[in-house]
Amino acid sequence: MTAKRGIRLEKIVSGGQTGADRAALDVAIALKLATGGWVPHGRRSEDGKIPARYAGLIETDTEAYEHRTALNVRDSDATLIFSFGEPKGGTALALKLVRSSSKPHLAVDLEATEPAEAAARIRSWLETTGVRVLNVAGPRASGELRAAAAVTRVLGAALGASDN
Repeated sequence: MTAKRGIRLEKIVSGGQTGADRAALDVAIALKLATGGWVPHGRRSEDGKIPARYAGLIETDTEAYEHRTALNVRDSDATLIFSFGEPKGGTALALKLVRSSSKPHLAVDLEATEPAEAAARIRSWLETTGVRVLNVAGPRASGELRAAAAVTRVLGAALGASDN
């Protein structure tokens, strides 16, 4: 599987948390894109240590989630934010940080947007912006059980190999 024509994406980064973050990394791995991003010291996440299969992750010098969120916004070309309704917690922080930066971002509410429409919006945005390094943020698994499956489906469809 490779990314669709017109999309220049080379790398997906995230904070490595359960839910949306890991789903985005899994999509990147399936598409043979590079992965990376800043993660808390000790590869800390809500389910323990972030698994070693997620390559390219760089530990910060603190266990604070907020610090890695800020670094991932700073060090990426653009940020894609998934939510289910109003963003909460770290997802809301990512949105606040990206809005205060000069970097492109797209917020997708998966409660209010059908998966096919969300995928089309993401694909169009990536083609228009020419993003090479994409930061993906969204709810953790404990805050939204649907996050991983929804992000996998929508991001996978946006970046999928088929142009049909």
